[in-house]
Amino acid sequence: MEYLDLQLIHALGIDGRAPLRRIASVLGVSDQMVARHYARLRETAGLRVVGRLNPRPVGQAVWLLRLRCVPSAALGLARALAEREDTRWVRLASGGTEIICHLVAAGADDADRDALLLDRIPAARRVLSISAHRLLRMFKGGPSSWDGPAWVLGRPALDRAQQDALAPGFPPPTTWAEAVELGELDHALVAALGRDGRASHAALAVEVRRHESTVRRRIAQLRGAGALFFDLEVDERPLGNPTATTMWMSVRPAYLAATGAALADHPEVAYAAATTGRTNLYATVLCAGDEALYDYLADRIGALPGIDAVETAPIIRTVKRVGAVGRTVRNG
Repeated sequence: MEYLDLQLIHALGIDGRAPLRRIASVLGVSDQMVARHYARLRETAGLRVVGRLNPRPVGQAVWLLRLRCVPSAALGLARALAEREDTRWVRLASGGTEIICHLVAAGADDADRDALLLDRIPAARRVLSISAHRLLRMFKGGPSSWDGPAWVLGRPALDRAQQDALAPGFPPPTTWAEAVELGELDHALVAALGRDGRASHAALAVEVRRHESTVRRRIAQLRGAGALFFDLEVDERPLGNPTATTMWMSVRPAYLAATGAALADHPEVAYAAATTGRTNLYATVLCAGDEALYDYLADRIGALPGIDAVETAPIIRTVKRVGAVGRTVRNG
């Protein structure tokens, strides 16, 4: 994997709809070179940009589900969860005895969510236990900017000046101010952008049967309101095949905000959020290998005050990322 590939991935993680010409200018290379690397990453690493709703401004809630089940049932149940439109990041962990996934609920009174959590999953005889943790605050991942494959270099691929130059001209989605009511056009645009977050305004206009200027204006309005952001999907295996691990931490409440902010600054951390439940801070970390994971836990996590306990669970397979079910990725 070339350094330019890492830079390009980081750039698209900052703004998934940034024109390749603009990225090339910031990186100081030709448009043609960036286009070639982009095409290669799409082919070899499954790189794609996905448009997503930012849950809170549109009245959604996100739950983190943790299911323990017998190994013979885990993959089948994970695939069934992955087929649901309201799930994200469906993964097998802990040697195949555990499923971890995100569930996006329409709101406090989501009957489909309740049926899943209260009836369908508990009725599965091979499910040994289930816990549901509501996400309270995101520190890193989702709408916030991503450091790219920082585990390869031990630091972000782009320097601060390059990151600032590529930042989209909208307020960060994490700073939304008001609730956003979605209309028919919005749902159609989100569905189309969920299939291809880099689709041109002209192509989107044809798909949703609206004028191009209307599409352009509405996407800008949704991004400006913090309701729409763009996520990046990429297979980590060609990028060094990092060790992916989830961490469930018990942090004293007085230290929770500071600890979450500290995790957000760690290049190893891809995702971090405060949650409800017996543990109150969840994170996904990507390290170059087991030794690097040990060093991270002992040195970086061990140095943070206020953490009373840490439970880790290695990810062995990713069944679904943020979009539709695609290639199944084994980790490790």
